[in-house]
Amino acid sequence: MPDAGQPDAGQPSAGRPNADQPGYRLYRELAGWWPLISPPHQYAQEATYLAAVLSSTAAVPVHEVLDLGSGGGHVAAHLKDRFDLTLVDISADMLAVSRRLNPECRHLRGDMRTARLARTFDAVLAHDAVDYITGHDDLARVIETAFAHCWPGGIAVFVPDYVKDDFREFTGAGGGTDAAGRRASFTERTWDPDPSDDWVQAEYEFTLRGADGAVEVIRETHRLGAFGRDAWLRVLAGAGFVPGSGLAGRALPGRAPDHLFIGHRPVQPGPGTTPPAA
Repeated sequence: MPDAGQPDAGQPSAGRPNADQPGYRLYRELAGWWPLISPPHQYAQEATYLAAVLSSTAAVPVHEVLDLGSGGGHVAAHLKDRFDLTLVDISADMLAVSRRLNPECRHLRGDMRTARLARTFDAVLAHDAVDYITGHDDLARVIETAFAHCWPGGIAVFVPDYVKDDFREFTGAGGGTDAAGRRASFTERTWDPDPSDDWVQAEYEFTLRGADGAVEVIRETHRLGAFGRDAWLRVLAGAGFVPGSGLAGRALPGRAPDHLFIGHRPVQPGPGTTPPAA
């Protein structure tokens, strides 16, 4: 549910976007473990880079930022001192986690494909929750949502984990502990069952040890989008954005994500509008 007195940000119809579907327990009953599974400090360097992108690439000063698919608020935790953030996520459980970490931010429950807040922002950010978009039509809807909330001269920044052009099978692990004595760890394997389509499969194993020593092992499989760069650029342009030309050669603080797409909303609509170099 949204904060008291605030409307829903559209009607959620499918999870993160699939996080509310049965089987995606990570963003529902396991959400309280998220700060241990993926600790907030691990986002600091990338958030520093994203802050520099947001601050330096728009045609207008960036003060107010809409974070679509904000999840547990771990990116927001490192941006909130620089920007006025509004956080939107479809998972009520993840929003509860974020509210504890970021009580000063506005939180709204909504689907990144359909949310409409009846206002605009200087910039829109969609971090890796956009991975849960696996179809071209839904990708177009997400980018249309970003465009609808982006002030003329502003930018939208999308940070998918995977792009079809250079996807390679990936394995990883991580986790953390908290002051109560809980410990969480995970392993993952992300691979592509069918390279001809636009999604990949992530297989997770979570080991959760409670403060009382009780251990639970949970396995679940997530389907994640992996669109080609051409598809991203085409959908950005189709929504009305001018796609950014990339950030190669620019020295920005922090750590750059593996993949980043920028859409500039023209100050004035029509042909011939060019954004600042990005």
